Amino acid sequence: MDEHEHAAEPPSWQMIELIHGLITAPLYHLILEGLLFLWIIRLIFFTKSYNPADANGRVKLTEEEEDRLIDEWIPEPLVPPYNSSKNEINIPIIDSGKIGKYVDIGGNQCLNMFSFNFAGLIGNSDIETAAINAVYKYGVGSCGPRGFYGTIDVHLELEKRLAEFTGSDEAILYSYGFATVASAIPAYAKRGDVLFVDDGVSFANQMGAVASRSRIRWFAHNDMESLEGLLKEQLKEDRKNPQKARVTKRFILIEGLYEDTGDIAPLNHIISLKYKYKTRLFIDESMSLFNLGSTGRGIVEYLDLDRGDVDLIYASLETTVGSVGGFAFGDSFIVDHRRLSGLGYCFSASLPPLLAAAALSALRILDENPDIISRLRSNCRYIHDQLSTIKGISLGKSDRNSPVKHLYLNPSRGFSENTNVLEQLCESVRVNDKIFITLSRYLTEREHLKEGKGASIRLIINSELSQIEMDNTVSAIQRSLNDFINIM
Repeated sequence: MDEHEHAAEPPSWQMIELIHGLITAPLYHLILEGLLFLWIIRLIFFTKSYNPADANGRVKLTEEEEDRLIDEWIPEPLVPPYNSSKNEINIPIIDSGKIGKYVDIGGNQCLNMFSFNFAGLIGNSDIETAAINAVYKYGVGSCGPRGFYGTIDVHLELEKRLAEFTGSDEAILYSYGFATVASAIPAYAKRGDVLFVDDGVSFANQMGAVASRSRIRWFAHNDMESLEGLLKEQLKEDRKNPQKARVTKRFILIEGLYEDTGDIAPLNHIISLKYKYKTRLFIDESMSLFNLGSTGRGIVEYLDLDRGDVDLIYASLETTVGSVGGFAFGDSFIVDHRRLSGLGYCFSASLPPLLAAAALSALRILDENPDIISRLRSNCRYIHDQLSTIKGISLGKSDRNSPVKHLYLNPSRGFSENTNVLEQLCESVRVNDKIFITLSRYLTEREHLKEGKGASIRLIINSELSQIEMDNTVSAIQRSLNDFINIM
């Protein structure tokens, strides 16, 4: 019988095949299909439709009764009422203007020693002009994620410029700095993987590690013995279960320059451990990129290492560059993976074009004025040496070349009392000397090792500070500290 004759089989023959199939089928198969058929019949013909008005004996309200209930309803507030008598954090309010070298607080112009404006680019006229022109050309928003009509030529230009600056294959742009950090880790680390995380990382990195659902192993801050001890433990576990080890990825997560401590990661030792124990290495360079190194290329340049030894680097555009957003860079296959699996890239609206244009203008200024980085480095060293002379204050682990300095009480009086003393010191410096400095703040219920990091004043250095302004800052801190100690 050829194919044409076989296709034209009479319906009676098809019915015979169906009956034969039913007869030869296993009994449990027929019982299961019969039960499913009866269940479907019950759903279609015997299940009553749900009527909210009749549920639990409720009576349908009239239109007047509904209106009266709606008028009487008082919604609960989204946040608890503010109680000034229980204000735990005394934060001065900036009155108006740009958060540049100086800020207006309480009608006074104060020297800004608190914001991450490392290069002093906030308020730069060239950057503002570039942003204004971008508004006229593109509008104020991008109207969608990068994969859905949200990609504009200025995004591609900025990514290309960032890749050239960092010497990498590609860069990928994000619309928010926190989202850059928090979505970088889950894009690669998944459930079942292992993250070896320095317990000094910032809150954004902590949330990224948690969001990955990986097993988190915290090692003591910049302690290579602690890290290697955890890596050895993982190696023993892998040898016990080699089948599981083959599908388990291992990552080391650090910051180039730590926001919460002001010190620099021992990257050369970490790279050695990476290769020894076959892990991948992620670095957050939000504080170190554009600041460390002879040309501001970050910790890799600062320590004269090979960027190829780091699997992925990500950073914020909200510090030195003075814009909004963030980016990650690396080899092409690493970046391409993030375009499909980075939640902050796939599902968030892309960076507004005016902010991308501002970042491009800032990069051009940094490239054309290398003295900005050299002035910043000189200021960091000078004020570090001056702060070291203050009695009753310790710089902790803050590095001499770091633009982030943390000042701790020495001797310590405990976290709570240290916080109260340092907060009063900041208030005194602001009111009496017109210098705005602030404490490091932590989310009490969610921050990892909040008290382990210690209460501190976080002092931010920028390239625009003069030697007189730095001397005045040091003198103001010393004088206020002496006054408070005398009162005690």
